[in-house]
Amino acid sequence: MKTIGIGQLAKEVGVPIDTVRHYERIGLLQPATRLASGYRRYGEAEQKRLRFIRRGKALGFTLDEIDELLALSAGRNVQSIRKSASARLTDIERRIEELNRVRDSLRQLIAACPGHGRAEACPILNALSEDAKP
Repeated sequence: MKTIGIGQLAKEVGVPIDTVRHYERIGLLQPATRLASGYRRYGEAEQKRLRFIRRGKALGFTLDEIDELLALSAGRNVQSIRKSASARLTDIERRIEELNRVRDSLRQLIAACPGHGRAEACPILNALSEDAKP
């Protein structure tokens, strides 16, 4: 089994070394071996696991959710994996809808603002100062 050091692992997967150390501290990743000097050595399994974590983060999964997915993948519980991914998708779609509402509101405020005059008459500042309406 070919092993590599933490620097090479981080470089090959495309994450900072501190990220690898953080994942070790929280138990998501463990070195394959340690040399007598204490240096960490990683094999293909750790490289694959780190890529999984990085891709999971890119898809918006939290580290806790990624840890859960890793546990589920060990048991090959595809139904639970699908359920977790579906929940993530629902959350992402909800956030997109909210961002679209925010974007549309901001567009309206910008369009209503003449860009000159007194601050008290600025529709953007007035909208931010208004009490929330039920």
